[in-house]
Amino acid sequence: MTSRILDGDAAGWRSKRTGVKWGHHPPDVLPLWVAEMDAAPCEPVVEAVSAALRRGDTGYPLGHDFVDAAVAYAAQTWSWTIEPSRVTPVTDVMVGLSELVRLVTDPGGPVVVSPPVYNAFFDFIDMTGRRVVDAALDAEHRLDLAVLDRTFGEVTAGGERAAYLLCNPQNPTGTVHTAAELEALAEIANRHGVVVIADEIHAPIVHEGAFTPFVSVPGGERGVSLMSASKAWNLAGLKAAVTVTGAEARDDLTLHEVHTHGASHLGQIAAVAAWTDGREWLARVTAEIDANRALLGRLLAQDLPQIGYAAPAATYLAWLDCRALGWGDDPAAVLRERGRVALSPGLSFGDAGRGFVRFNLATSPGIVTEAVERMVRSTRES
Repeated sequence: MTSRILDGDAAGWRSKRTGVKWGHHPPDVLPLWVAEMDAAPCEPVVEAVSAALRRGDTGYPLGHDFVDAAVAYAAQTWSWTIEPSRVTPVTDVMVGLSELVRLVTDPGGPVVVSPPVYNAFFDFIDMTGRRVVDAALDAEHRLDLAVLDRTFGEVTAGGERAAYLLCNPQNPTGTVHTAAELEALAEIANRHGVVVIADEIHAPIVHEGAFTPFVSVPGGERGVSLMSASKAWNLAGLKAAVTVTGAEARDDLTLHEVHTHGASHLGQIAAVAAWTDGREWLARVTAEIDANRALLGRLLAQDLPQIGYAAPAATYLAWLDCRALGWGDDPAAVLRERGRVALSPGLSFGDAGRGFVRFNLATSPGIVTEAVERMVRSTRES
């Protein structure tokens, strides 16, 4: 019988992992916060990186194989035809996104986001010296096209250059934006002269519906997408991503050649192996995440029905509505103190996240179960 990919207990993972997920909190805290998997590695990736180390292939990357593998994966997975000349290696998705924001907006200029949305967006916008403008998702956690239309009009009315950061699929809600929604977004953005920059890092893990690359929809050719193997194959420590610039994008969306220097050679080798030979591993881990989606639903319905939960259509992240518990804006702080379980604070994903937490499903069923038990314990303490 094939062994599980998402397996093990907290003691085992804590003894094997030296990074931020298991090292940030005290040892008695169960960490289900940062988007990192408790996963056995993908063997083709292990073999490719190990072989490179053995032969001393640890220099500067050339990048051709990396770009070709990204193009091939997009074609095979999403029927998305990409011209290789429009693909640029970058350090990682957020560094690439930040450099694009610098190109298409001015210091102090507006960058629109749709909260609840990936919390790092806010920090990186601040780092680039731009200002965040909210255009929140609707009550069903879908793009609110009327709000986006109004917001884009407001931020460009005075002649300022503006960008919109699209999270596709949406983190933390797990929403899969439809092709029709993305096409409508493109029309609105193009009408107002807003550049759409799409973070599509979670695209390979979809449970319901179908992922659509933003640049592939009519009108999306004026935007840019960023993709990486890092989330789906748990390779965050091996830095490498690509930007894919639409065929009708403005000339100022072309990154300088120096931006390609940050992508790690070993990160590129790992990504090539993942995209080329890691599909079986991805299918298995996606199925295990899917099972954990259902497990969390059953446990919450049985033991914590006060918490609102809709299984995410994509990603390995669950968005939990804890407002009925009466714990205020930051229930993650209560859970961490009382239950010694670390979930991501909803407020870090924008004002729309008040009273919510994000729960990482990419772990063993045993850890999911223990986390819910700790959450239950939190409700019993005064």
